[in-house]
Amino acid sequence: MKDGTQVTIRPIRPEDEPLMVKFHATLSDRTVYLRYFCSLSLIRRTSHERLVRVCFSDYDREMVLVAEYRDPQSGELHILAVGRLNKLQTDKEAEVAVAVSDEYQRRGLATELLCRLIHIARDEKLRRIVAEMLRDNLAIQTICRKLDFRMHLLSDPGAVQTVLDL
Repeated sequence: MKDGTQVTIRPIRPEDEPLMVKFHATLSDRTVYLRYFCSLSLIRRTSHERLVRVCFSDYDREMVLVAEYRDPQSGELHILAVGRLNKLQTDKEAEVAVAVSDEYQRRGLATELLCRLIHIARDEKLRRIVAEMLRDNLAIQTICRKLDFRMHLLSDPGAVQTVLDL
């Protein structure tokens, strides 16, 4: 991270479900709203049925990366951020999204996850990556601009779409 803290970025695994429960508990209501466009309770976000779908990724259709940190004092693992790349039904396009634990925001994790997902999309020979975000999510818009995404207004006045042609 920007502060020198070492994290491991890797694909999500089925055994990450308990870590994902703990990760979701670190997200504020605002972070949840900015990521999902609505309020979702912790119980709903961490239901076994939902996390099974997240943790058992079908790599032909999606890639989910986690930023993992091992506490040097306790040895305990923590997921600090999650990024996903979902291939869309349209030919050669995918949608990206990231979520970063509130305590670790503004330390470069979202940027690094997006960079790695862009690299994966290029390796998969995709043509374009899109992301929809709320208009007041200025932090992710800034990151997307830095990574050369173009912004587009949507018919929904509260949202914008970013597009990166690969």
